[in-house]
Amino acid sequence: MRILKIPNEFKEALPILRKIERAGYEAYFVGGSVRDTILHRPIHDVDIATSAYPSEVKSLFRRTVDTGIEHGTVMILDHGNGYEVTTFRTESGYQDYRRPDKVFFVRSLKEDLKRRDFTINALALSESGEVTDLFGGLADMKQHIIRAVGDPNERFNEDALRMMRAVRFASQLDFKIEQATLAGIARHSQLLEKIAVERSHTEFVKMMLGVDAENGLNIMLQTKLYQHVPVFGDHFKELQQIVDTKFDLVNETQVWSLICYQFGFSRQQITHFLKRWKTANKIINDVILTTDLRFRIAANRVDNWLLYQAGRQNVVNAITILGKPNHTESQELLQKYDNLTITNKKQLKITGGDLIKRGILKPGPTVGQTLNYLERAVVSNQIGNTPQELIKATLNFIK
Repeated sequence: MRILKIPNEFKEALPILRKIERAGYEAYFVGGSVRDTILHRPIHDVDIATSAYPSEVKSLFRRTVDTGIEHGTVMILDHGNGYEVTTFRTESGYQDYRRPDKVFFVRSLKEDLKRRDFTINALALSESGEVTDLFGGLADMKQHIIRAVGDPNERFNEDALRMMRAVRFASQLDFKIEQATLAGIARHSQLLEKIAVERSHTEFVKMMLGVDAENGLNIMLQTKLYQHVPVFGDHFKELQQIVDTKFDLVNETQVWSLICYQFGFSRQQITHFLKRWKTANKIINDVILTTDLRFRIAANRVDNWLLYQAGRQNVVNAITILGKPNHTESQELLQKYDNLTITNKKQLKITGGDLIKRGILKPGPTVGQTLNYLERAVVSNQIGNTPQELIKATLNFIK
């Protein structure tokens, strides 16, 4: 196969390939960027593989950084963008089920492609646009199949995270996992516990944001992968209910909010659960607000203060995880939020400094307590947001 129209991302990196090739070595674009080009998907990272050894690569370019020199990776900075160039290699000994104990640099493209995870990623693209496909990746891509390169058992023992990557690709690309590869995941699912939670976290969120996330989650249930990630093991029924519910999520907060709502988690349980998953504190806080709002929507107990605390984005998040929301209800919730008198405390028409200058308050804790009272009263439409009404309410509050 030959790609006639090379994407700009590759064109910008062509000087790197040409310089390596002029020195007598082979150089190719490899991996996911080649796959995504063929599938007409956006390209994220441009990776280059070469027969030149790291020391040989470094001798060709003026500015380089040893980003992963022990694994043969050198970043070249000579042409504006940084491009990682990795020497063809073979690997052996995966005692931690993630990283090889030994790496051997080789001159053979075939040996390098042989160690890759799936056939659709074991592709190399030359400067001329010619695609090298030694393991049937193009055919699998055409048939929408994810297949391990060689023996799936070996691939998953080398790197157990590949099981989650397979599920993620199934969701993102709307592909099916080939039977032997699927059986390999089921056979080795327990190895996922050997992988750092942060890595599983990244793959899981990407999977849940894919075009066929229900399929990805269903595969996790079928292969028992769900039993080997934090907390999921006790919630098969709830996870199955999520699979059976059509959802279309667009951010990480929605991913975890849907799960926490389905699990029926309290605020404390959400915090504990997401800490286990090594989730960022900002996401945890938004999930708490979104999930709380979702519970209150179900109970028909949504008020102005709840919407205000949640913020507009979390109102949208809560509406999204309704599954198939009632359009009218969704519009009413957003309209109610948009009609709030204020959406943050800074919009109050009086400040603590104003109240102190007027001699109404003295510096101290009472200032903060008063502003909190005014904030809630304005949001709840108990008083208007004018200096006169705020001063009057303050005087009543401090009596």
